Amino acid sequence: MKIPFLPFAQVAKQLDLWGEKGIPFVFLVDYSLENAWAGSEEEAKDLGILFEFDAAELTSETVAFTKSPLSFESYSAKFNQVQAGLKRGDSFLLNLTTETPIETPLTLPEIFQRADAPYKIICRDHFTSFSPETFVRIQGNEISSFPMKGTLEVSEQTSASHLQNDPKEKAEHATIVDLIRNDLSKVAFPIRVEKYQYVERVKTNTGELWQMSSKISGEIVPELRGKYGSILLELLPAGSITGAPKKATMKLIQDAEQYDRGFYTGIMGKFDGKSFNSGVMIRFIEKQSDGLVFKSGGGITVFSDVKKEYDELIQKVYLPF
Repeated sequence: MKIPFLPFAQVAKQLDLWGEKGIPFVFLVDYSLENAWAGSEEEAKDLGILFEFDAAELTSETVAFTKSPLSFESYSAKFNQVQAGLKRGDSFLLNLTTETPIETPLTLPEIFQRADAPYKIICRDHFTSFSPETFVRIQGNEISSFPMKGTLEVSEQTSASHLQNDPKEKAEHATIVDLIRNDLSKVAFPIRVEKYQYVERVKTNTGELWQMSSKISGEIVPELRGKYGSILLELLPAGSITGAPKKATMKLIQDAEQYDRGFYTGIMGKFDGKSFNSGVMIRFIEKQSDGLVFKSGGGITVFSDVKKEYDELIQKVYLPF
């Protein structure tokens, strides 16, 4: 059975109706907002779409895993292209991503089953995502967002404070917090930053990464309460995977990346009848005609070092077990 994807503008209307009536649902939407689906978890399973939220660690094992990233020269060309836009003032922060071919004996369902992540999804034999990043949570009339921006490999020479005090990472994180505050102001008031630059450890098959996030919250305006589709239309695409200002930055991204993100950096979510939870689909493996690719990237500012950004992009290509 073919998945009946629709433009998100149409699906959003259904989410509003279900939200106001307290009817549970799950959903997914791609980066471009051109393909979206929503329904019950049972309907999702019938279509071959499985969701898991706050999954417990199921396994710890060593699995063969190789990655073949694009060359440093190819990445540098894309990096220099977006740097030109940053220096013109077209953008202050841009999330540059690419595809990395990978090889592993595991199938997509096996990766999905083993993965340890707050947000997990598998869509048939097409893709799986095991994301550490929350998009928005809504409990009652409060909406909270948790932008994740800033990554550093965990080692004997690094600590959380190294990430928090790095000038480039601090500037990048401050920019995304400002963007998310602005986005949330479209649907909520007043807006407050509750936690700033907190750091968590993320497990990978080759070690661990420091990841830096902030928590931003607000009270949803009365006319949008329960209207989850309308709220998402105001907020998408996610600022953490585009940049600031959003519209001009997305044009730079399109020109530099030269590939289809698809559902990578889109959103998955669930409404249980009372609370709403959603995650950004990063840490993403897709099955293509010639094998598996892992889509990954990172934030670029005028202060970015091309070698560090290239290394970070490769570090983010991993299996989470």
